[in-house]
Amino acid sequence: MEITSNPTQNEIKRAAKALKDGHLVAFPTETVYGLGADATNEKAISRIYSVKGRPTNHPLIVHISSIGQLHKWAIDIPDYAIKLAKKFWPGPMTLILKRSDLAKDYVTGGQDNVALRVPNQPVALSLLSEFELLGGQGVAAPSANKFGAVSPTSAKAVKDEIGNLLKIEDLILDGGQSLVGIESTIIDCTKGGPTVLRPGAITYKMIKGLLGYIKNEKYAQIRVSGQFKSHYSPKAIVLLDTKPEPGDGFIAQAEILTPTGVIRLATPIDIDMFARDLYAALRLGDDKNLSRIVVYTPEGDGLSAAIRDRLEKAKSK
Repeated sequence: MEITSNPTQNEIKRAAKALKDGHLVAFPTETVYGLGADATNEKAISRIYSVKGRPTNHPLIVHISSIGQLHKWAIDIPDYAIKLAKKFWPGPMTLILKRSDLAKDYVTGGQDNVALRVPNQPVALSLLSEFELLGGQGVAAPSANKFGAVSPTSAKAVKDEIGNLLKIEDLILDGGQSLVGIESTIIDCTKGGPTVLRPGAITYKMIKGLLGYIKNEKYAQIRVSGQFKSHYSPKAIVLLDTKPEPGDGFIAQAEILTPTGVIRLATPIDIDMFARDLYAALRLGDDKNLSRIVVYTPEGDGLSAAIRDRLEKAKSK
């Protein structure tokens, strides 16, 4: 396993060749780091599940370089999904669509739909483009961590989490810290209108502002990433909106003071920084061998709601 910092174009081409040869490549996106494999290579995909310890019926998100690749993977695409893609791609949004014949069961978890995203990160986009030049169709890439654990937002976090499980032929591309810091918004586009299955940086308000409506039907949800009750969890116990005790880790916005004896893990000055620094702060608590981490959750809609979603899952063990 090799880490390449600030990869050059030639190094990205080498990573694309590694993907085409069936190896794994961890790479940065604006949300979190992904563990990528050729989305049409069943053997390579099986290694993702093995490294992560991920249930094999839990679907993966296929990353593509542009909206132009959408029709390779999906059929019967509704007009509102095209509008969403044109507005928010590249970006932190995943669309669930009816799958084409290219999307096999080992990527979709046996479902009749496929999850697709165009990431907004230069290393990721370059890697996807180079992979497609080699004949690749798309890169399946869940977060590059053990299943249920805190998602990595840096190459170091990837190495610390799964480096010992990667082979010598596998690569980690270091593109710096992920700028959004929490996973993409997932929107189901297989029904009569868009339904948000996982909140993220593309918010309800943004979706409704574009389309004029959003659906919240109470039908049986399809399986998507991050759907389990317990997820995004550090080793430490996570407590929300309770008074921290001496020796506890503490994450709260900057205007909230740190009580005596409490270990401050993050002091975000706004909601964007809260999201960007959250996972690194949770990992820092584990690095310090803390038994408890107290988080004062941000109020409000939009990205604040997405942060609360991740923290509710992080506290459930």
